[in-house]
Amino acid sequence: MLFETGFAGLSWGSVVMFIIGGVLLYLGIAKKMEPLLLVPIGFGIILVNLPFGGLMETIVNGNVVESYQVGGEPAGVLSRIFAYGLAWELVPVFIFLGLGAMTDFGPIIANPKTLLLGAGAQFGVYFAFFIALLLGFSINESASIGIIGGADGPTTIYLTNRLAPTFIGATAVAAYTYMALVPIIQPPIIKLLTTKKERAIYMKPQLREASKREKILFPIIASVIIILLVPKSAPLIGMFMFGNLLRESGVTDRLADTASGALINVLTVLLGLSVGAFMSAGNFLQLDSLLVFGLGIVAFSSSTAFGILLAKLMNLFIKEKINPMIGAAGVSAVPMAARVVQKMGQQANPRNFLLMQAMGPNIAGVIGTATAAGIFLGLLG
Repeated sequence: MLFETGFAGLSWGSVVMFIIGGVLLYLGIAKKMEPLLLVPIGFGIILVNLPFGGLMETIVNGNVVESYQVGGEPAGVLSRIFAYGLAWELVPVFIFLGLGAMTDFGPIIANPKTLLLGAGAQFGVYFAFFIALLLGFSINESASIGIIGGADGPTTIYLTNRLAPTFIGATAVAAYTYMALVPIIQPPIIKLLTTKKERAIYMKPQLREASKREKILFPIIASVIIILLVPKSAPLIGMFMFGNLLRESGVTDRLADTASGALINVLTVLLGLSVGAFMSAGNFLQLDSLLVFGLGIVAFSSSTAFGILLAKLMNLFIKEKINPMIGAAGVSAVPMAARVVQKMGQQANPRNFLLMQAMGPNIAGVIGTATAAGIFLGLLG
């Protein structure tokens, strides 16, 4: 009978969330924008908004509720994954291990000034943080909104879970959605802030080859320095650098292959489904959550802008000019932002091959965003 099926529990909110999930699936499948993340997130959104499925059931004060509730006891399949994987911070941290095993720090070692461009893009994080404060969000909520500007999903989830767990669905989906939309969001900002002559600046594509010794020492030294400066960044930076050491040491190939392959693939499935499943209509269709999603574009756009502006500032003081577009790659959207710079660079000057030049700020952005999260946690956590 009808009252025994999920049809009886459908609401306008469910339909809206079906549409949102469908849009994410369309972007992932048809447009191939971050499909490894948007497909699980989009499908998770649809699943959790099907009434009476019980995937995110939580027991609160002895009562079973359909959606995940912070502080409750998880009872559904996905609520358990969310609670013990994300709320316990295991999934985001171990994703950083896999990312480290996939990362080549060669471009940063070969051209250290690109570290500054990765750090410069983090100004967008703090800009959005203050905007959120002015709009009336608490300081913890504002930090969780600001970190979206780094375009780093695991870091966003890690920080939000610590500071504003009720916003984790909105901030995570915003971070991953804007990462996927990098090819759409960044080009207009780049064109607005640069001239055609600046976009055509030629950069020599040949970077010096970093030695094996340098690549082994870099994650060790970077870990020590960054964690001593920002102790609360230890979980993310430590695992990121450890994963890279597995890659570069030359004696742990099996571990590096597992971390960068099977492990990160499993974690990505769990992360995507559980983040999507957190976005029930009741959790997401609220003014604060929608404002968070909207402020995410402010955070991401300002990070892109500050990276470009810093590159232009650097050109006032250095002899060999850099193409200011590579500053836009200072956000952590690896390697999408670097690919956007490469494409626009060749459009402005067919001689340009900026991919490796842009990868330096791109990778530095990952380090910068994790460090920014550590700073927020040190001050607020």
